[in-house]
Amino acid sequence: MDINVAQLLREPVGSTRDFQVDETIDITGEGEKERVQGRCDMLRTQRSILVKCNLNSELGLMCSRCLSRFRHPVKIKFNEEFFPSLDIQTGTPLQAPEEPGVFTIDEQHTLDITEAVRQYALLEIPIKTLCKKDCAGLCPACGKNLNEGKCDCPNDKTDPRWSKLADFK
Repeated sequence: MDINVAQLLREPVGSTRDFQVDETIDITGEGEKERVQGRCDMLRTQRSILVKCNLNSELGLMCSRCLSRFRHPVKIKFNEEFFPSLDIQTGTPLQAPEEPGVFTIDEQHTLDITEAVRQYALLEIPIKTLCKKDCAGLCPACGKNLNEGKCDCPNDKTDPRWSKLADFK
């Protein structure tokens, strides 16, 4: 998701650009490319370009209960500053801020939002991913996916740690 911002860097502070995003990138790092769509606005600031993105995607995830693959929609919103590495007028190298995780614009004045999109998309993935709210999971005895129907395992299995309590009846 490369954008040439050379012209925007030459313009005065407050200049804006907007662009539509419709790309495929590997968000999860598993080699599966996901489509990312939406809009990003860029604002020229005194020292950088502020990028505001509002994007949508759909990730292929695995359910934590039944281990089946499913599609999960995500909304990716972020505001990030991208700092130039060269002065656009003179070509002299610029020092990036010493903050960790700073995004930069390369020597060819190309701004790449791929890593920012990937990071913010990963933050939108729930800790416990479920294919649906009432996912039944897997049978602990035979491993059948209980979303596809009941298994043939007997229901009267009691945990052996509780067997002494049956003597109190």
